[in-house]
Amino acid sequence: MKTRVRSVMTAGPVVAVETTRFKEIVGMLAEYRISALPVVDDSGRLVGVVSEADLLHKEAFGLQGDHHLVESRRMRREHAKAGALLARDLMTSPAVTIGTEASIAEAARVMHDKGVKRLPVVDEDGRVVGIVTRSDLLRVFLRPDAMIREDVVEGLIVKTLWMDPTSIEVHVTGGVVKLSGKVDRKSDIRILTNLIGGVDGVVSVVSGLGFRYDDTHVHISEDLHPLMGPLWR
Repeated sequence: MKTRVRSVMTAGPVVAVETTRFKEIVGMLAEYRISALPVVDDSGRLVGVVSEADLLHKEAFGLQGDHHLVESRRMRREHAKAGALLARDLMTSPAVTIGTEASIAEAARVMHDKGVKRLPVVDEDGRVVGIVTRSDLLRVFLRPDAMIREDVVEGLIVKTLWMDPTSIEVHVTGGVVKLSGKVDRKSDIRILTNLIGGVDGVVSVVSGLGFRYDDTHVHISEDLHPLMGPLWR
């Protein structure tokens, strides 16, 4: 069973509106001990995120936000933020988001690919309903070994792959899944281990599985494929 973002997110997060002022934002970050705030419009839809990094431009470039004639687009944005006073001018937009029904694996990939530490969680209308952080995603590795084993045996071996559970021994210790026994086909080993690796809370998979026959090497007979005969001589 895949854990969804809605199960690990912090619901009802603190947000700023487009007209929230610089000092208010700093105060909210300090009060709630967070490093970023979603910024929403009047209807509650996400329009951006303002972070400590956005606010620090004022320290880096001074109060005036002066800029030179020859500079990159990024530098112009940073100088503009240095002179900004309201959330709508300080925020980074568009924000990187995730949906409530996304898996925690999807959320982790987005965080990694975009280089962010947290994601606003939005509903189908783009309204902010939560925040998910790296630490939220890591909580999945606190799942009990017994629960992981049940997912592997009942969820994968029996219900997904329709294998005989009595022919495969599954031991889980500290999130590490160790397999022994025998499966019908050699290709089943790779399929099973890959699926187990995607189970919530699994740290690694160690396979000691054997197989009854090797289906990974296909031999084509010329009797069955007469037109291909010359290719195999």
